Amino acid sequence: FSAEQEAQALRKAMKGFGTDEDAIIETLTKLNVSQRQQVLITYKSSIGRDLIDDLKSELSGNFERVIVGMMTPTTMYDVHELRRAMKGAGTDEGCLIEILASRTNEEIRRINENYKLQYGRTLEEDLVSDTSSMFRRVLVSLATGNRDEGTYVDDALAQQDAQCLYEAGEQKWGTDEVQFMAILCTRNRYHLLRVFDAYRGIANKDITDSIKSEMSGDLEDALLAVVKCMRNKPAYFAERLYKSMKGLGTDDNTLIRVMVSRSEIDMLDIRREFLTMYGKSLYSFIKGDCSGDYRKVLLRLCGG
Repeated sequence: FSAEQEAQALRKAMKGFGTDEDAIIETLTKLNVSQRQQVLITYKSSIGRDLIDDLKSELSGNFERVIVGMMTPTTMYDVHELRRAMKGAGTDEGCLIEILASRTNEEIRRINENYKLQYGRTLEEDLVSDTSSMFRRVLVSLATGNRDEGTYVDDALAQQDAQCLYEAGEQKWGTDEVQFMAILCTRNRYHLLRVFDAYRGIANKDITDSIKSEMSGDLEDALLAVVKCMRNKPAYFAERLYKSMKGLGTDDNTLIRVMVSRSEIDMLDIRREFLTMYGKSLYSFIKGDCSGDYRKVLLRLCGG
């Protein structure tokens, strides 16, 4: 890998009349995120121009968004997406849920740090001013990045948690959402998997079915996302991708975000889950749903 060579290749692709989109795709998709950061710096030092500004002036639409996303460091990409989800009229709740429910404590800690540096106020402040009621409390809880990340399972406590969830939902009229939040947003993954098993034994139904019948709207979506991420994170992302493309129209925000943010983390697992869950490859799904350079770059991120 030579940052100098790649920087020159990118400049060549954009210089003069017209843009060589294929060369840009080719160059950027073969690099990983840290190599792209090196190219960014080298481009500025050897060419004296800002690579992201150049890309933005040459490209447009969804294709531009994917390329700029790929050029953004992982944490900053999450920060920008969270901000985009809350800025202006309306809120992209799906984006807030997806990022906060799926990132590790360490990732959340870095997101909080960079958010404050970038926007001069905390992520929590923006979440509080942009969302409301129980949904707000779940997001604030997840945004503290304070989940137990150990592997210890206390069987008695797991049984007790399952009983608590049952009594907070199925067993009473109305729902004690705070109980759900306290258990689902703080316990470690292994403990929760045990809780879900115990819950099925007590309630005779899956925890996800209870959440669906007891809650609604954004709160339901948020708690379901937490459960799904605990059980199988790649399957959660596979479902996000499927829903972004199925039916009429495409939810490009979600499609781009998942493809860019997971491309170096668990894309192979996501592809495997996608195929298992939907009987079609993610590759063929993207191919049928997108077009042009946008499709080309997403297929390269998908691989296979």
